Amino acid sequence: MATAAPAGTTAAAAYASLKLHITPEKFYVEACDDGADDVLAIDRVSTEVTLTVKKDVPPSAVTRPIFGVLGTIRLVAGTYLIVITKKKKVGEIFSHAIWKATDFDILSYKKTMLHLTDIQLQDNKVFLSMLNHVLSVDGFYFSTTYDLTHTLQRLANTSPEFQEMSLLERADPRFVWNGHLLREFIAQPEIHRFATPVMHGFITMHSCSINGKCFDWLLVSRRSCFRAGVRYYVRGIDSEGHAANFVETEQIVHYKGSKASFVQTRGSIPFFWSQRPNLKYKPKPQISKSVNHMDGFQRHFDSQIISYGKQMIVNLVNQKGSEKPLEQTFSKMVNSMANGMVRYVAFDFHKECSRMRWDRLQILMDQLAEQQDEFSYFLVDSEGKIVTQQEGTFRSNCMDCLDRTNVIQSLLARRSLQAQLQRLGVLHVGQRIEEQADFEKIYKNAWADNANACAKQYAGTGALKTDYTRTGKRTQWGLIMDGWNSLIRYYKNNFSDGFRQDAIDLFLGNYSVDEVEPASPLHVKKDWKFLALPIIMVVAFSMCIICLLMAGDTWTETLAYVLFWGSASFGTFAIILYNGKDFVDAPKLVQKEKMD
Repeated sequence: MATAAPAGTTAAAAYASLKLHITPEKFYVEACDDGADDVLAIDRVSTEVTLTVKKDVPPSAVTRPIFGVLGTIRLVAGTYLIVITKKKKVGEIFSHAIWKATDFDILSYKKTMLHLTDIQLQDNKVFLSMLNHVLSVDGFYFSTTYDLTHTLQRLANTSPEFQEMSLLERADPRFVWNGHLLREFIAQPEIHRFATPVMHGFITMHSCSINGKCFDWLLVSRRSCFRAGVRYYVRGIDSEGHAANFVETEQIVHYKGSKASFVQTRGSIPFFWSQRPNLKYKPKPQISKSVNHMDGFQRHFDSQIISYGKQMIVNLVNQKGSEKPLEQTFSKMVNSMANGMVRYVAFDFHKECSRMRWDRLQILMDQLAEQQDEFSYFLVDSEGKIVTQQEGTFRSNCMDCLDRTNVIQSLLARRSLQAQLQRLGVLHVGQRIEEQADFEKIYKNAWADNANACAKQYAGTGALKTDYTRTGKRTQWGLIMDGWNSLIRYYKNNFSDGFRQDAIDLFLGNYSVDEVEPASPLHVKKDWKFLALPIIMVVAFSMCIICLLMAGDTWTETLAYVLFWGSASFGTFAIILYNGKDFVDAPKLVQKEKMD
């Protein structure tokens, strides 16, 4: 049996205790850990970053505590420093503290904005609001001593050289959301300890007890920063094979020194397709006809096999209606690829579970059981010896990879946990997790919270179907809440997601601000119909109501007026709907073509 490397430990931990000293000329970030004398000096004029010592910090500096350096970004007014100003402890992984960053500050290098025109000032304000929007979305996590971006299995199979690397150097770039902000830090190894790699997603930790045996149970979801974005503007894959809304979810158990984990992934259907908002409740998905899908498809699964081993695709989309062509194309492409490492199962979730028949999910679980037993899970004993490794992962998807996907992932994870807890001796032979009422409640709520976190980050609202995840039953109240969340999603998808997409593209470096750019992409002139048609529709509809309330001398006269204004309002509405794409809030910073 192989011996596992110490999970997550690193010789080059990031500094945990920091002070920020501000002078008109420089920012000084002081390391306050025991025995540390390092100070990061950032020149506010030249933007040069150097290492100095505590005695070089001027006594006149304004001082405040901070909890991490997120990085730097260039906007219209020049460079900005982003720091973590508040944090909340989530818990501990193997004695390593895990934190959620709850507040940030964006500090300008420039002492004045007098060098900017009014238009530049306005643009800079918009870019700052974009950064603040991204930072306001819940789910930024970090640790100064533990590598949060890798699974237990990956950490266990690393070299001694890897263990010596700084957290920034060794982190999986897919899951470092401030990778672009730290690009200048990466180039200078001597300042790596001042950099805090931050992941985005969800983490929950619980100390649990079954049969009087105490164990830690953790759920970690890591969102990829490659092809990141919002629901309708980022679908499918890019030319590198990165899938939209790709999330790696790891379930961890820690009992008497033994550690077990089970990893699953979710990601958009991995070929080139789009589903642009157009004011309709559910825009029709469009599969691109002008590109070679197989190149990106092959790249996606090549990288998945390298990272996770065998792939079991679980496709949960509808097999009729507008989703049918996506399922058919996915199935054909898997068959065309003819790779023995990749298997495919389609399960029409909505059809099978219609009319509240959620017990039919067991059909899919039975279908996947043999594959899950073959994939196994990762287990390392209390002496650090690897007992079993996970040989493959389930790659689940629906349209958004949110609601249906999370339900299935929670069921697969429970089945794996059942096997792990029996093997560790926590569960007796014949006992089932479902019978452990206290733990079952923790388990279901954690997976529902995970669904909500992923949904808010991608779709802008909480998840649907969480009543089933929390209680094991579909309820009438759950249906009402799903309807409410669907309405909010509709509004956001059509009228605020362009800004959200721009904010993500700016934060992740998909768009870089050019200080000397004459025409900002923020200033897109709207067509005349954008303002005229809604005004005409509102006026016509108002006149129709007025005519109904204030009847004329004869009913024929009233009817004529009502028909005229009613036809005008309906006709205008039809024109608006036909030109729906012109009326939605579309992204401005990154060309739409690049995103498909």
